[in-house]
Amino acid sequence: MPNDYFQFQQFRIDQADCAQKVSTDACLLGAAADLSGASRVLDLGTGTGLLALMAAQRAPAATIEAIEIDPAAAAQAAANAAASPWGSRVRVWPLSLAAYAATGPGAFSHIICNPPFFRRSLASPDAARATARHEGAGSLTFGDIIGFAAGHLAAGGTLTVLLPPPEMQQFEREAAGGLPVQARLTVRHRPGGRATRCISTFGRAAGAVRESELVIQDAGGAYSAAFRALLGGFYLAL
Repeated sequence: MPNDYFQFQQFRIDQADCAQKVSTDACLLGAAADLSGASRVLDLGTGTGLLALMAAQRAPAATIEAIEIDPAAAAQAAANAAASPWGSRVRVWPLSLAAYAATGPGAFSHIICNPPFFRRSLASPDAARATARHEGAGSLTFGDIIGFAAGHLAAGGTLTVLLPPPEMQQFEREAAGGLPVQARLTVRHRPGGRATRCISTFGRAAGAVRESELVIQDAGGAYSAAFRALLGGFYLAL
């Protein structure tokens, strides 16, 4: 069973009330998203609040907003934010994306999202976990995310998303008309292994896509030097 909390170097994530626990995926996204010049960041579907707090740690001049449709998870994310060193800069909204959009939230320099991506597999019988992990009724769809970002990114702003490669190809196709992909980080577990995740950055300006790669483990099964460098400011063991 997952632990009820996850201790990072500068903050703690309590997660007993969250369907989606702290994962390597989310940690990679939170550490790899380009937050250069971040002034106002939005985390779509924050869950535990992890991405919002990683953004707060990495971008000390930015204010962070986060939305979460599940009331229990939103309450826990808000508590995690309040207990962190950056509670005054992080606000959690217990709302759906549509309800949040209706508040007139304005423009963001950066939007980050680890969306539901199991599109054809059998959903979990746990309704909250299914909403967090599977695209469907009540969950964020690719179109929802793209449409919101297209309407709420500031000039020069970016949307950064983590998905498995097949789902990322679909997301990139849907976003191409208004938010073309600008950068793509391909993640593999071992050297020479298949790509398991992509972290892609989208913006209004089209151009050559900046390609990079991250391998999580070296040939001996230990964390790679690149992974250690990326998560070194967060994981206790690095």
